[in-house]
Amino acid sequence: MIRRIAFLCLVLTLPVLAQTTLNGAGATFPYPMYSKWFSQYHKDHPDVEINYQSIGSGGGIRQVLAGTVDFGASDGPMTDEQLAQAKTKILHVPTVLGADVPAYNLNVTGELKFTPAVLAGIFLGKITTWNDPALTKVNPTIKLPSEPIIVIHRSDGSGTTFIWTDYLSKVSPEWKSQVGTGTSVKWPVGLGGKGNEGVAGLLRQMPGAVGYVELVYAVQNKIPYGEVENSAGDFVKASVETVTAAAASVKNIPADFRVSIVNAPGKNAYPISSFTWLLIPAQSKDATKGRILADFLNWMVSDGQKMTEDLTYAPLPGDVAAKVKAEIQQVR
Repeated sequence: MIRRIAFLCLVLTLPVLAQTTLNGAGATFPYPMYSKWFSQYHKDHPDVEINYQSIGSGGGIRQVLAGTVDFGASDGPMTDEQLAQAKTKILHVPTVLGADVPAYNLNVTGELKFTPAVLAGIFLGKITTWNDPALTKVNPTIKLPSEPIIVIHRSDGSGTTFIWTDYLSKVSPEWKSQVGTGTSVKWPVGLGGKGNEGVAGLLRQMPGAVGYVELVYAVQNKIPYGEVENSAGDFVKASVETVTAAAASVKNIPADFRVSIVNAPGKNAYPISSFTWLLIPAQSKDATKGRILADFLNWMVSDGQKMTEDLTYAPLPGDVAAKVKAEIQQVR
């Protein structure tokens, strides 16, 4: 009995770690990566829980501006106008690189190729059948059916959409003038799905469909995706290596990291590649949370980068990672 009482006294006197919960919301594009990172960080730091809602970049930007989350996430950088609305300085912290891919549901033998003109034509509603001459010309060895093309796009405010429309605006003057670039645009044609998850789900359900998703969603859902002709005139398939090549070809990264790398030069560069960012208030409302955020970011840019390729994301280039470490020093 005495031993039991002594043991209970010892247990009761042990320090109890206070639990801190960080709440974030935003992009679906990097969600598989963030989910893995946040889980691993919690294993290493049991007293820290990081909750992340994969609601799309538009929602992440709105919530970080409203101050209802500790951090946001976006695949499209915030505009100057949006940053001016913030109550505190918002840092764009690059985390990984990924790719938008043209994924499709079509019963054909072989892998489809897409030119910039073909992708713009499909999403403008000008190319409406799979055996359109513009598609058969670049896919001469594939017997394409006469069935209609069903276009799938995002229905929510989306950084994946920003990347896709940024690319189309750079390669198609008609797209730029009629639709433009944004996290949400007025789509000429198509059906909407919520999140990368929703678009992937519609693609799997609808024969004849084509849409854009982040690479990992196509890989995990076993949805075919095509090669895209890059600015050097080469057809390139999205991969860790070709996304890395796109990032390496961009020589001048601005100090605030708000940069587009779509349609990058380089023979091996995949043309619809992008950084994705965490949106971090430089000054947290809670000093403890600020310290934890800074610690997580330092872990992310070092140990976390070693986990990226398993999920088909490309790690940050070394020079960018070094600049990010310096940026993190602002987080309080």
